[in-house]
Amino acid sequence: MTDILLSVDNLAVSFGHGPDRVDAVKGVSFTLDRGHTLALVGESGSGKSVTALSILQLLPYPHAHHPSGHIVLDGQELLGAPEPALRAVRGNRIAMVFQEPMTSLNPLHSIATQVGEVLEIHKGLRGAAKRDRVLELLRLVGIPQPEKRLDALPHELSGGQRQRVMIAMALANEPDILIADEPTTALDVTIQAQILKLLKDLQRRLGMALLFITHDLGIVRKMADHVCVMHQGRVVEAGLTEDIFVRPAHPYTQKLLAAEPKGKPVNAAADAPIVMECTDLKVWFAIKSGLWRRTSGHIKAVDGISAAIRRGHTLGVVGESGSGKTTLGLALLRLLESHGEINFAGQPIQSLSPAELRPHRRHMQMVFQDPYGSLSPRLSVGQIIGEGLEVHKIGASANERRALIADSLREVGLDPDTQERYPHEFSGGQRQRIAIARALVLKPQLIVLDEPTSALDVSVQAQIVDLLRDIQSRHRIAYLFISHDLRVVRALADEVMVMKDGRVVEHGAAETIFTNPQQSYTKALMAAAFRMEAIEG
Repeated sequence: MTDILLSVDNLAVSFGHGPDRVDAVKGVSFTLDRGHTLALVGESGSGKSVTALSILQLLPYPHAHHPSGHIVLDGQELLGAPEPALRAVRGNRIAMVFQEPMTSLNPLHSIATQVGEVLEIHKGLRGAAKRDRVLELLRLVGIPQPEKRLDALPHELSGGQRQRVMIAMALANEPDILIADEPTTALDVTIQAQILKLLKDLQRRLGMALLFITHDLGIVRKMADHVCVMHQGRVVEAGLTEDIFVRPAHPYTQKLLAAEPKGKPVNAAADAPIVMECTDLKVWFAIKSGLWRRTSGHIKAVDGISAAIRRGHTLGVVGESGSGKTTLGLALLRLLESHGEINFAGQPIQSLSPAELRPHRRHMQMVFQDPYGSLSPRLSVGQIIGEGLEVHKIGASANERRALIADSLREVGLDPDTQERYPHEFSGGQRQRIAIARALVLKPQLIVLDEPTSALDVSVQAQIVDLLRDIQSRHRIAYLFISHDLRVVRALADEVMVMKDGRVVEHGAAETIFTNPQQSYTKALMAAAFRMEAIEG
């Protein structure tokens, strides 16, 4: 006897018509059993999310349309179903948790209003009954002191708490199926483990089926019973999770499984000269209160940190969001006001004026997390990379600067003839290569890399890690590598500094930190990143 709850058969999704038509999903088929977890896996653009949105008929009609296919929920055809029938299914029998909770939650409405809206629409609950059910749901998903959170707005919660609220909204009507679309991509590794454990626990208690969409294969192995691997709109391989991981048949699956960042840090002399160091560095933000806005306290974002980075070495800085990692990087580059000593290439720079600091700027560069946000959409690639050359008056002529830009593009694996193109014409990985080229063109001694791979697919992550290692090997550049992805840090860093609440919890040789962490916080980070023990509970 079959226990199939959802069946997707020969589903196709196209955007537009005529010569501009894009076929995003091509003949996808799979089934989801009651109480089971199916993972849709693949890189950005593979059609995972489009497939999931098709199940609830949430794609923009008529621009998006279905040339073929059936989507059957417990005997009911959803493809082409009338709107009243779909409304009865959405948020009731099938619910969805999206990737970025901050953009999914209404910034103007309280948590109580947003969770309560689902209950009011589908269950008709109002007043005290609705409030009691909201509190029950918030407790269910592990929100601490939910009574105090009812009137909170989304920005007043942490990333993990916002995602828990999204899950509470999705579970409000005890759905048969929960679709989770990259629900942990934007979260720190420890919060990620908590959310995944929560989903597994809730699935066990409520008996719901879970459709899990992700590009993180480590998560898939722990979460899913079955896997469908998607590539360019098609399912290229499907089967039991363990079979897919142990005996992958399709070359694309094999490529994904092999794509995790590997290798070891570049060998560099232990006594290499120090490029950047700080002593007792502090960045405190004043808390103003009262009518006269007097300082009533401080947020100690960086609180007394001392560190040194040598030529050709990589210092990995890890910790959860809010631990002070990015603030430390910005302070070292004198992009934030700080207190304490900062030396660059043997010279104190803390007291230098902006004009005195400018000659040093070319030697210390930064690569940001989101390449699309850090590249001006109005400038061509050549203008973006060449801006620093003009500011620092490098290159005697426009032709000479153009040649330097071309060399920088070649170095990061891009065609020099792309100088006239704009950022939106490149993929995410290519845009990050452009951001790296912008830093490299100035021949820096130090690059601060702030989460440079977190927004990228796993195969692109591996490429960027290999690229950074190759560049460091050739130019002996010092890296300050900020990340919450410990696999990436392990592949690059000689030393690791673990931060929590603005302070250093543990600091030492990378291999020692990874194989024999001493502090309980570091151990928790390692467990969440490498063993995912928390998920199995």
